[in-house]
Amino acid sequence: MAAQINPSILSADFARLADEAKAVEGADWLHVDVMDNHFVPNLTLGVPVVESLARATDTPLDCHLMIEAPDRWAPQYVEAGAGSVTFHVEAAAAPVRLAREIRAKGARASMALKPATPIEPYEDLLPELDMLLIMTVEPGFGGQAFLDIMLPKVRRTRELISKHGLELWLQVDGGVSASTIERCADAGADVFVAGSAVYGANDPAEAVRALRNQAGAATAKASWACDH
Repeated sequence: MAAQINPSILSADFARLADEAKAVEGADWLHVDVMDNHFVPNLTLGVPVVESLARATDTPLDCHLMIEAPDRWAPQYVEAGAGSVTFHVEAAAAPVRLAREIRAKGARASMALKPATPIEPYEDLLPELDMLLIMTVEPGFGGQAFLDIMLPKVRRTRELISKHGLELWLQVDGGVSASTIERCADAGADVFVAGSAVYGANDPAEAVRALRNQAGAATAKASWACDH
């Protein structure tokens, strides 16, 4: 699969979200960070803003729910127009049931792991998912430095995906930029959330293209992609 770039509106101008979405219309997805000030110490946006964004852009929405009780709230984001909904396994009461409900409502189901959460206990859940997100910073704030210590976890996750022959996307989120995206791709990621690296650029659309090209070139040389 070609590398996908998902600009994070967490780094956009919240007063101009419709314009900021249009500025990256060449992106694969628009990454929407939902934070509740409970699961993470920050408060961002919710269902009404997602509904408005879905009307304002043709780019599909990739909603990352950094919230408590995702079992209760995640289905509402599908109904609001999200094409992919990511819940945190640390917050979900019944992750398999939740993933199935998200899929049944018509969206892609994705599960996220915080940096300290290992992938191995969740190996049996992978067939229930369309994407797995490995956080490469602590969730809660944009603009943090990339955690290189997450790369071995990305590699182990890619190995599990290959072991089971799954068509599962592997996303990384946090500190992804021109200086880190190639390492992520080499480790096995194929979906890249980029906030500051896109919206902090003079030309966000060109930044998306450049990051996609970088990731694609690194993937082409990666051992995991050659074996696939």
